[in-house]
Amino acid sequence: MPITKAFEGKIDYVQILDKDGNIDQTLDPKLPDELLDKLYRFMVLARTWDKKCLALQRTGRMYTYAPLEGQEAIIVGAALALNKEDWIFPTYRESFLYHIRGAELWKINLGWMGMEDGLKLDKSMHCFPLAIPIATQFPHSVGAAYALKQKGIKAATLSFGGDGSTSEGDFHDALNFAGVLNTPSVFLVSNNGFAISVPRKWQTKSETIAQKALAYGIKGVQIDGNDVLCVYSTIKRALDMARDGKGQMLIEAVTYRMGPHTTADDPKKYRNEEEVAYWRERDPIKRFQLYLKGRGLWSMEYEQRILEESSKLVEDAVAKSEAYQPDPKEIFRYVFANMTPDLEEQMQQCFEKK
Repeated sequence: MPITKAFEGKIDYVQILDKDGNIDQTLDPKLPDELLDKLYRFMVLARTWDKKCLALQRTGRMYTYAPLEGQEAIIVGAALALNKEDWIFPTYRESFLYHIRGAELWKINLGWMGMEDGLKLDKSMHCFPLAIPIATQFPHSVGAAYALKQKGIKAATLSFGGDGSTSEGDFHDALNFAGVLNTPSVFLVSNNGFAISVPRKWQTKSETIAQKALAYGIKGVQIDGNDVLCVYSTIKRALDMARDGKGQMLIEAVTYRMGPHTTADDPKKYRNEEEVAYWRERDPIKRFQLYLKGRGLWSMEYEQRILEESSKLVEDAVAKSEAYQPDPKEIFRYVFANMTPDLEEQMQQCFEKK
């Protein structure tokens, strides 16, 4: 029996801005200055907030936290590419996008401080609570996308995951159903090099994560996840295509997790400083800053103003979240949809006047 050559799908790699802020003119999305300003402001605010959250955790004022430094372009670019009608299914590293969708920063802080009020999201935001279990959000997003399609609502779903999530069955189930049911789905995988301490090369032999889309009859593309122009324009195009019923897309955003997986992790045990230094030269905020400077949209005065505004927003949010007093009776009220007699009795015993 003759050996036939296996089908080899071609996966494009797309980059618009290089590490020095130079733009590929053939791919320039020509975004308006107002949007460029918004992208930069949110990325700076995201990093300012992230550093504060890390400091709060280290000083015992916040619980386990998942830092986002290095992945600001993915979070901000994706959030701004969405339409208001679209639905978002994030993981724990994308909680900042709730702020871009309308949530106040202090409420997001509450979630990381262990209070469920932080995940009581306004329904108009069209955001699901962040998923801690790995990859479970993918099939949820496909189910929601199928519901949108059945109802005739012109909207799409965008689900997030890390490179580690693509080693889970839920990821593959979701892509399979999305392709078969032709749902308005976009999948965004942040390939930051590690699933906690496990490097990507120990997870999959696949040359790219994006090519996994081919097995399910959907489109796949690999992009520079530290290039906010590329992230924004690629996701926007994918969402437009999904809403129009023209198929799904798996986007692999190649980036790097500059800090620990969470504050319970020590990355020095499994990676070296040379690797971190390499990626610091490809910082998403720095390269976008250089691009804006070349466009005449950035100056030291502009930078100082944004830093001061971001710092004030973050400090105000911390003060408000730390002053918040939750109702302790909620410990009992939300165990089940309706409180059981046992819970009623326990609550009365705890709060009855002595």
